[in-house]
Amino acid sequence: MTVFTLLRCICTHPMNRKHKTRAVFRFFGWQIKSRVVRRGIVIPWVNGSRLMVRKGMTGATGNIYNGLHEYADMGFLLHLLRPSDLFLDVGSNVGVYTVLASSAIGSHAIAIEPVPAAFESLNDNITLNTTSALVELHNIGVGAKEGTLTFTAGHDTMNHVVTDASDAQEVLSVPVDTLDHVLAGRCPMLVKIDVEGFETPVLEGAEGLLDQPSLQAIIMELNGMGARYGFDDIVLHQRVLDHGFTACSYDPVSRELKVCQGIDHDGGNMIYVRDVEKVRERLRSAPKFKVAGYLL
Repeated sequence: MTVFTLLRCICTHPMNRKHKTRAVFRFFGWQIKSRVVRRGIVIPWVNGSRLMVRKGMTGATGNIYNGLHEYADMGFLLHLLRPSDLFLDVGSNVGVYTVLASSAIGSHAIAIEPVPAAFESLNDNITLNTTSALVELHNIGVGAKEGTLTFTAGHDTMNHVVTDASDAQEVLSVPVDTLDHVLAGRCPMLVKIDVEGFETPVLEGAEGLLDQPSLQAIIMELNGMGARYGFDDIVLHQRVLDHGFTACSYDPVSRELKVCQGIDHDGGNMIYVRDVEKVRERLRSAPKFKVAGYLL
C-alpha cells in the first residue's frame, strides 16, 4: 500500500471524516516517532487501556491513526460485552481485540495466536494492561483436529497456514488443537475469528461451540482468502447461518444493528448474531467509551 493510498484510507475512515487534518498529523507523527524510538511505544487507547506498538505492526498502527482500526467490529465488541462475559479471540495477533475486551471492558478473554513473535507482543500488551488475571493465552493454532500445521512467519497480520512450505521463504511448525478442546465446555458470548482464510477448518473443530445457545455473536473475516485452501466463502457463510446465526452490520454511532442479505461487507469482517433482538438491547444499553477524544 502506497503512502497516498494509506492517507486516503485514513481520511475516509468514519472516525476521521470530520477531523482529517488531525488524523494526517497523527500518521506523520507516528512515522517520525517510530523511526526514532526503536523499542515498543506505549499508546493510550480506549477507556484507559494501552497498546504497545512497534513500527511495522499494520493492524495495531491503524488504531493510532483511526482510533478504532476496524471501526464497526470493534464498536460492536465494545457495546456487546460486559465484565461478566467471556470473549474468544482466534488469531489475536498482538491482541488489540483482547485488550479492548479485557482492559477497556473488564471481560474475561481467551486469546489464541500461533506465531511466536506475535504471541510475544500479545503477552506484552496483556502485561502492560495488567489484565493477566482476566486473559488466558494460547500459543497454538486451531483447526479441525489436533496435530501440527506450518505457518508463515514475518508477515505481521498476514501470517497464515501454508500447505506447501516450499512456497514460503520463512515458515514454522505450530501445534494445533480444536476450539472445542481448548474451551473445555466454556462458552464465550462473542468469538472473533481472523485466520487468513483458514476459517473453515477452525469451525469444523468448533461444532460444540457453535451449538451453544449462550454464544451470541461471531466476528469473522471473509475476504476470499479461503480459496487458496479450496474453501468457498459462500459455503462458510451458510455454515454459520445453519447454526442459527443471522448476518448483520453495525453502526457504532447510532448503535443500529441491521440484518444483512448475503455476504455484505467490503472484503473485511462479517458479524453474525444468534438472537438479534437480545443483542440489539445489549448494544443500546452499553455505556459510552472514550475513543480518540470521542464518546462512542
